[in-house]
Amino acid sequence: MAPPPDPPGGQDAIVRAVIECAADAIVAVDEQMRVSLWNPAAERMFGWSAGEVLGRVPPIIPHELQAEQNAVLERVRQGGQISIATRRFRRDGRLIDVRIDTSALHDPSGGLLGWVGVYHPVDDADVAQHHMAERARLVRRLNEVVADLNAELDLGTVLDRITTALIELTGADAGGFVRIHGERLELVSMHGLPERMRGAVADLRPSLVGELLRSGKTVMLATGERRLGDLIWSELTGLHTIALGLSYLQNQPYGALYALFSGRKVGHAELELLELLAGHAGVAVGNAVAYAEAVRQRAHERAVIDSSADGIAVLDRRGLVRQWNPAARRLTGVPAADALGKPPPFEVPAPGETLTQRLPSGVWLNVLCAEVTETGELVVDFRDVTEAKDLEEAKDLFLATTSHELRTPITVVQGFASTLVNRWDKLSDADRRLAVETIAERARALGRLVEHLLLGSRAGAGELKITIEKFDLARLLEASVAGFRSLSELHTVELEVADDLPPVRGDWMATDIILGQLLENAFKYSPDGGTVSVRAWAEGGDLVVTVSDEGVGIAPGDHERIFERFVQGDAGDRRRFGGIGLGLYIVKRLAQAQQGDVSAHSRPGGGTTMRLTLRPAD
Repeated sequence: MAPPPDPPGGQDAIVRAVIECAADAIVAVDEQMRVSLWNPAAERMFGWSAGEVLGRVPPIIPHELQAEQNAVLERVRQGGQISIATRRFRRDGRLIDVRIDTSALHDPSGGLLGWVGVYHPVDDADVAQHHMAERARLVRRLNEVVADLNAELDLGTVLDRITTALIELTGADAGGFVRIHGERLELVSMHGLPERMRGAVADLRPSLVGELLRSGKTVMLATGERRLGDLIWSELTGLHTIALGLSYLQNQPYGALYALFSGRKVGHAELELLELLAGHAGVAVGNAVAYAEAVRQRAHERAVIDSSADGIAVLDRRGLVRQWNPAARRLTGVPAADALGKPPPFEVPAPGETLTQRLPSGVWLNVLCAEVTETGELVVDFRDVTEAKDLEEAKDLFLATTSHELRTPITVVQGFASTLVNRWDKLSDADRRLAVETIAERARALGRLVEHLLLGSRAGAGELKITIEKFDLARLLEASVAGFRSLSELHTVELEVADDLPPVRGDWMATDIILGQLLENAFKYSPDGGTVSVRAWAEGGDLVVTVSDEGVGIAPGDHERIFERFVQGDAGDRRRFGGIGLGLYIVKRLAQAQQGDVSAHSRPGGGTTMRLTLRPAD
C-alpha cells in the first residue's frame, strides 16, 4: 500500500520521525493484510525486521485468535477505534500479551486503504485479566470438546477427535494417541504426522509411556535433554518438547495422549489441558468401548437367534411380536413382516411352561415360554416335533397291532393244545392231525413275526449284517416262486427271466427275504386271487426285478410312506389284512444295504408293482 500523502507545510518528516521514535509498535496493513508499515518498536516487540515483513502477511496472529482479529477489523471498517487485550506470536514462537488499538485507514474519498494497529505492552492487571479470559475460553472449549466426544460412540472417530482437540487446545504442532496392548504400544490415532505411521508398534517398557507408568504420575514432559526417539517423534522436524498424559479405562491404563511441540514453548496451562483431556478421553473411550461391546454382543445374539433351528419370538408386554427369526418363518410359514406387531400364530403357554400343539398346516410345535423380568417381555422358543409326534403315534399303533398279531396265533395254539391235552382219547386221528398242523402253522406265523421284529430292530439301529458276494439271481427267483405256487389256489404265479441275466453282487439270504416279503404282500393284498407276475432283466447298470399283483393297490401319496416303520397303506381295505408295518421297512433297508433299492408303483388297471434294483457282479 502506498504511504499516506505528505501533510501540507512540510510536516512529512515530522510524522515519520514520530512513527520511527514511537515507544509503541505501529503496524499498518492493506486490505490483503500485507504489511505496509512496520516501525522500529514493532521490530523490537515481534523480532522481525521491517525488510522481512513489508509486503507480506505477518505470522503473528495465533490460529485460534484469527476469528477475533477478523471481527475487530469488520467493526472498525466504517470508522472508529477498538482497543482489545490479546496475544501475538514473537519470532521465537513465544506468545506475548499485548493491547491493540485498531483503526481503519481511508483515502480522501473515504475508500478503505487498510488498517493500522498500535501495540502496547500490557501491565500486570491486563495480563491477569487476559489470562482469566483466555482460561475461561479454553474451559468453555474443553467442555464443548468433551460433550462432543461423549456423544460419539465409534471408537476410531473418538480417538481421532481426541487428537484433533489436543492440537486445538494446546497449540501443539502434532499429536497422537497410543494404545497399550500388554507389553506393546500401537499408534492408533495421530495429527500432523505421516499417515504411514498409523498402526506403528513399539515396546512399552523402554518407552516414555512405560516411564510415565513407573513414575506413578498421570502427565510428564520430555524435553531436548531427554530421550525423544520414542515411536513416532523422529518424524516431526524441530521437535523440542513432548507432553504426554495417561488415559485410564476401568482403572486400568488404556493408552496415552501425546502433544509434540516444535515451535512454541510449553507451559503449565498446556500440561493442565493435556491432563484434563487425557482424563476425559478415558471416559469417552470407555463409552465407545462399552457401546462397541454392546453392539458386538447384540450382533452375536442376533447371529445365534438367526441361525437357531428353533423358532424364536420375542413378545412385548401386550403379547405382540417384536422379533421373529428365520426358523420361526420356516416353521409357521408366516414372514417376519406379517408377524411383527401381531400376536404369534399359535397359543403361548404361561412363562416357565411348555405346550404341544398342532398348526393348521399339520405341523406339531412344542412351545416353551420364558419371561424377561427386567423388561416384562416374553421369549418364546418353539420347535417342530411332527416327526416325534408321528413316531409316537406309530409306536402306539405298533404296540396295538403287535399285541393283536401275537394274541391271535397264541390263542389258537393255546386252544388246540388244550383240546389235545383234555380230549386226546376222544379225538379221531384226523382231528388230532388237524390240531397239530394248526399249531405248527400258527407257530410258523409267530416265528415270522418275531423274525420281522428282530430284523426291524437291527435295521433301525443300522446293524443289518450283509455279506456281499456273487450269486445266481435266476435260480433264487425260481426257488422263491416255486415255494409260493402251492400256497394259494386263488393265485397264479408267473415267472419271466431274461436269458442274458447276469449274476448279482449282493447277499443271497437278504435277497431271498426281500423276494419272500414281496411275494407274501402280493398274495396278502390281492385276497380275491389273480395273477402275480415276477419278471427280471438287466437295465442300464442295474438288475431289475418286479413283482406285480392285481390287488387293492396303494393310495396316492403312500408310495413312499409304506417303506417307513409301523406304516401300512390305507388304500382299498389294506388295514384289514393285519401286520405290524415292518415288512417293507425291512425290505428297503436290506436292498439299500446291497447298494440297491426298492420302490412301489401303482399298476395300470389296478394292483401294485414292486420294483427291486440290484447291482450286477463285476
